[in-house]
Amino acid sequence: MKITTGKGSIGLLQLLAIWSVSAVTSLPGLAISPILEDLSRIFPTASQLEIQMLSSLPSLLIIPFVLLAGWLSVKGRHITLLSVGLLIFLLSGITSIFSTEISELIAASCIMGAGAGIVVPFSTGLVVQYFTGDYRVKQLGISSAINNLALVIATAAVTALADKNWHYAFTVYLLPAVTLILLLALRNTSPAPEPKGSDQLRQRNINKWRLTGLTLLYFTITFTTLVITFYLSFLVERDNFPQELSSIMISLFFLAIMLPGLVLNRIIARLRSYTILTSLLIIVIGLLLVGTIPDIPLMLIGVAFTGLGYGVLQPIIYDKTAIIAPPHLATRALAVVMTANYVAVVACPVVIDYVREALHQKSESFPFIASAVLVAIVAALALIYRKSFVFSLDKSYYRTK
Repeated sequence: MKITTGKGSIGLLQLLAIWSVSAVTSLPGLAISPILEDLSRIFPTASQLEIQMLSSLPSLLIIPFVLLAGWLSVKGRHITLLSVGLLIFLLSGITSIFSTEISELIAASCIMGAGAGIVVPFSTGLVVQYFTGDYRVKQLGISSAINNLALVIATAAVTALADKNWHYAFTVYLLPAVTLILLLALRNTSPAPEPKGSDQLRQRNINKWRLTGLTLLYFTITFTTLVITFYLSFLVERDNFPQELSSIMISLFFLAIMLPGLVLNRIIARLRSYTILTSLLIIVIGLLLVGTIPDIPLMLIGVAFTGLGYGVLQPIIYDKTAIIAPPHLATRALAVVMTANYVAVVACPVVIDYVREALHQKSESFPFIASAVLVAIVAALALIYRKSFVFSLDKSYYRTK
């Protein structure tokens, strides 16, 4: 079976290898979540700082290694570099499974952050290398969908495994072994050159202004939508809803992010140049429904809206990043943009809590309202500058095929 790439075709096994990288990048820190509340019991001598380090270290360490991988990617040998990252990630998983001390888990978290950071840019970089044009847009959407679907499935699996034995939760970190095996199929399948007239071939270097705009847009939408994962449980508790509702809603959030990626080309064909503006407005509506109306059906709709808006924007930002750089610099540009995701993960609770305290806001709705206002400002900018590169989609995205 051959899959058309816009440059030629690749085999199904090669495509599965590319997809599997996207699945791996959803894993860092995942195994800690279901046992976080039990860590004080599991490690009675551990300090609160050590427990916090386990959940924050992977995201912190991913940031410099994403940038390092992007810089090293310019020299080529992408599969080798990716394999090194996967091996480091796998080593962290094995170390975690057999850890008996909190210090060993902290060391494994550091290893994981380094390995995952090297892997992250290639989850989109490989798509950009092997696909072009509409085929690239479609595959970036699928890649985003796989990432979020893997997160939902792995979260459920980790929770079930942790109920049996907390060590078992870390077996999810063995998934990179599967990707390493699949990567063998890519070693003998070099990406075809970009076709003449490609947007990438028109670039001599990375367009830094456009890269800055895309990075800020990605940071903003990630920062604001993350309030769903960080603060939803407080809303559920305030309104005396069943506590398991927050887990259901967060799973719905990631499933909603996944869905647009599967039909991204069709969404763009319908919304055309208004795709980005519409997606931003959907996020605003979603955040307001979640944060201001204590009604379960409306909150569920709000969570879905927020996820859908983000799910459309993420792969579009990746594709726009790819076309502002020549082929040999595309992965470096993507590394910069993708770093914004992990900076947002680290910054969101810190910044939101700081602003709440500074403004003396104790309402559990504040994170959602503040985030909605921030996205609304960006939506206003998208309307004003709707013809700018960052906020527009030109006809190449939705022309009749």
